[in-house]
Amino acid sequence: MAVVASVVGFLLLLLCIWICLRCRKPRENEESADGMIKAESLQYDLATVRAATKNFCEGNKLGQGGFGAVYKGKLPNGQDVAVKRLSSASGQGDLEFKNEVLLVAKLQHRNLVRLFGFCLKGDERLLIYEFVPNTSLDHFIFDPTKCAQLDWERRYKIIGGIARGLLYLHEDSRLRIIHRDLKPSNILLDEDMNPKIADFGMARLVVRDETKANTSRVVGTYGYMAPEYAMHGQFSVKSDVFSFGVLLLEIVSGQRNSCFQNGESIEDLLSFVSVEKLEGRGRIESPRSNFEKWFNS
Repeated sequence: MAVVASVVGFLLLLLCIWICLRCRKPRENEESADGMIKAESLQYDLATVRAATKNFCEGNKLGQGGFGAVYKGKLPNGQDVAVKRLSSASGQGDLEFKNEVLLVAKLQHRNLVRLFGFCLKGDERLLIYEFVPNTSLDHFIFDPTKCAQLDWERRYKIIGGIARGLLYLHEDSRLRIIHRDLKPSNILLDEDMNPKIADFGMARLVVRDETKANTSRVVGTYGYMAPEYAMHGQFSVKSDVFSFGVLLLEIVSGQRNSCFQNGESIEDLLSFVSVEKLEGRGRIESPRSNFEKWFNS
């Protein structure tokens, strides 16, 4: 009886272990392919996207970016969307496309644009985002007419929203993400003029305790890149903070970083703010004094 009881107990133990392993294996596979499962669940049929955008008609075109055109569409359920149609000559390959899908699908914040889904069929690579009616920030701050809609209270609200979005990417989300291409055209404004950070094709995921990373492929927009990133390929959360600083100066001044208008001369905004200048009276003005003098005038 003792031998039989031991054998039965051993067999029951093996059965329990086998059941636990069978239950655990699907969960492990789901966790290891977490991103792909989420991406696949968000996949749209090409025919649905074509119908939503009226076959990418010119009248539905919202704008043209570095990676391709963006079209307004309406899904069968009545939901308005923005469809980003990636150009085959854009330079963004399947890696960047997959990168943007997997990253944005996991991000949920009111100051980040929401990804509804994607479509990958043949040469077509499409990203389906929430529709943000007021387009991008650059259409307001650099437009002589529209900039009047941005009083100081709204500008302050926009700056704070972008900062909260960056804080979420860098510190508060489950993933630590470096955007690497923060600029006015990648900040969208909703109907209440709340900012939403968009375009994560250049984004990089870093280990949470990692202070910096290196890359041999420098991507982004010159003028917004931190010096150590542009010259040596070193990037960190500080790289995004540098870009945010340039963006902040543009929001305050209403002028582009690359062509800052100072009287009759045109120069670089960062140089104007950061480089000390020798005035005609023989004394050196501080960068802050230079900018305040221009701003007050």
